[in-house]
Amino acid sequence: MSKINADAILDAKGLACPMPIVKTKKEMNELAPGKVLEVQATDKGSKADIRAWAESVGHQYLGTLEDGEILKHFLRKSTSEETEVKEYPYVVQNDELQKKIESNESIIVLDVREAAEYAFNHIPEAISIPLGELDERADELQKEKEIFVVCRTGNRSDMAAQKLKEKGFDKVFNVIPGMSEWTGQLEGVNHKGGQQ
Repeated sequence: MSKINADAILDAKGLACPMPIVKTKKEMNELAPGKVLEVQATDKGSKADIRAWAESVGHQYLGTLEDGEILKHFLRKSTSEETEVKEYPYVVQNDELQKKIESNESIIVLDVREAAEYAFNHIPEAISIPLGELDERADELQKEKEIFVVCRTGNRSDMAAQKLKEKGFDKVFNVIPGMSEWTGQLEGVNHKGGQQ
């Protein structure tokens, strides 16, 4: 089984509905924005409950792994920046990136979501450098290639594209709307190649 690193772990094993949600809400309030919470539960209904709750309040449901009787739900706390206006001027739509990938162009797809988000699903061949690590790791990228930056909705990738531009990368494009609406090939825990 893939090891997904979470910033915090909540033990909700043995609790029945609605307690896993009640404890998850409390834990998410304590968590810093952008961090990932692993909720360990044994209530089979918690999968649908936690996903629905996360989506209703704007947090990101990453996925669930089953470890015997234990369900490990992964959630990412939204950040205030994710609701801010996009500013980076060079954007491409998902379908434009998909065409470039399908035509085997020599490009870089940079995924700036958190490592746990990337582990659950990502574009094949995408390089994972979370936004918070980009300043230290930008030199891992080739400046002469076109770089297409993706995140979940286009907000973190907007900030990442701006950072790369400031560092002298001049062929950078923010991909919108990003992974939230990606219909091309995916790899990761939830996808063993193929379509979504």
